[in-house]
Amino acid sequence: MTPTSGDDDGALARRAARGDDLAFSLLMRRHKGRLHAFARRHLGDADAALDVVQESFVAAWKALDRYDPARPFSTWLAAIALNKCRDRGRRLKVRRLILGERSIDAPGTPDYADPAAGPETQALRSEQMARLERAIARLPDQLKEPLILTSLEGLSQQEAADLLKVSAKAVETRVYRARRRLAEWLAEA
Repeated sequence: MTPTSGDDDGALARRAARGDDLAFSLLMRRHKGRLHAFARRHLGDADAALDVVQESFVAAWKALDRYDPARPFSTWLAAIALNKCRDRGRRLKVRRLILGERSIDAPGTPDYADPAAGPETQALRSEQMARLERAIARLPDQLKEPLILTSLEGLSQQEAADLLKVSAKAVETRVYRARRRLAEWLAEA
């Protein structure tokens, strides 16, 4: 039986674990956009996020036999991507230590424009979005991760807590602190 786009994630993951490449391709198509958005928000770099998405899908393919179909595939995949983002962050810190600090205003910040708005409005929104993404990227992982998971990815505090292996109260506190720090940074600029 050939998998279809109507199959649920658990069924596709079981088929993919048995070697069905088409089933895994469907899972990738289904989750790549959201996974890229998650990684981009965490890293603040669209190109680096593409690398993380690829690394995450490779890791997921290799670990499919450990996936529990009773849990959401998207949450499992987000946990893998989160670990890949953390790995990339650690490698970047080592590079910065060796090569020197890179400016947060470096080129490569994505440009988001609303085609319905005029050129001035588009430019202002793009700059505001770029500033916000740079500010989020500056947050320490302990604050950035709960903020992205709850505010941008739509996970509940409990789901984020389970993913991060902390309490729901810790997620609530960290999101509050992240928002407060972002507001301070953005007010300064």
